[in-house]
Amino acid sequence: MHIAFIGLGNMGAPMARNLLKAGHTLTVFDLNAAAVASLCAEGAATADSARKAVAEADFVITMLPAAAHVRSAYLGPEGVLAGVRPGVPLVDSSTIDPATVRELAAAAEAHGNALADAPVSGGTVGAQAGTLTFMVGATEALFAQVRPVLAGMGRNLVHCGGTGTGQVAKICNNLILGISMIGVSEAMALGVKLGIDANVLAGIVNTSTGRCWASDTCNPWPGVIEAAPAGRGYTGGFGADLMLKDLGLANDAARSVKQPLFLGALAQQVYQAVSHAGDGQLDFSGVIRQYLSAADKEGKQ
Repeated sequence: MHIAFIGLGNMGAPMARNLLKAGHTLTVFDLNAAAVASLCAEGAATADSARKAVAEADFVITMLPAAAHVRSAYLGPEGVLAGVRPGVPLVDSSTIDPATVRELAAAAEAHGNALADAPVSGGTVGAQAGTLTFMVGATEALFAQVRPVLAGMGRNLVHCGGTGTGQVAKICNNLILGISMIGVSEAMALGVKLGIDANVLAGIVNTSTGRCWASDTCNPWPGVIEAAPAGRGYTGGFGADLMLKDLGLANDAARSVKQPLFLGALAQQVYQAVSHAGDGQLDFSGVIRQYLSAADKEGKQ
């Protein structure tokens, strides 16, 4: 199948690479020339706009940072809807608000295309391994149509309901993830300061009731999980600014339905502090640096 893939960031690039490995023909577009060149070296073709990238495609996937980028990619004069043929299925795997998804789906429908929202979970490790979870908002018919392609990038493909429900599932999942990473960071920093070895503490947590993904897979303490971003200076992975964005989406959605998010609001404030400290481009597990910095300052007093 000829697939157009738009957005080759930390998640999009390995996802696109897995589609190449699955035998698909790929045309890619991204503003990052190095990311495009890397995929082209592995067999992808390139185009100089989203409109041109989708012109001959049988399937379109977008993976972009925020709603403004997604809206521009679809509705702009050089966007997807300016070039895609009617009937071609569209999949957006970005994490954005449900309202924007429904707006774009309506625009796509007017053009003769069906759009599914299919945000992912599993991080860069899952993207590289092809083991992502896709949370898909679409009709039953569209889900059946897009499922075989998504299976080349993910292991768990979940039909969440109608348009926008994939995004609802994603922002709720990342709400839990952001809060739990803060909790693990606080506990690790406290435990080490009270005298327990970080690896011993993590081992106990990971075989006890405190076990969670933020501890057993992406532990924020350096050296606990060798493959975690903490082991490489918090580079790569899921950026703290992206977590801040997702927590903002959750809090905005909660306000729209008058649902209180006590911990969600506090988590957003914590990640705002991470961003203001200049760590927004680091992996979100780098939130622990807020606690280590505080401990260092106290130790010097």
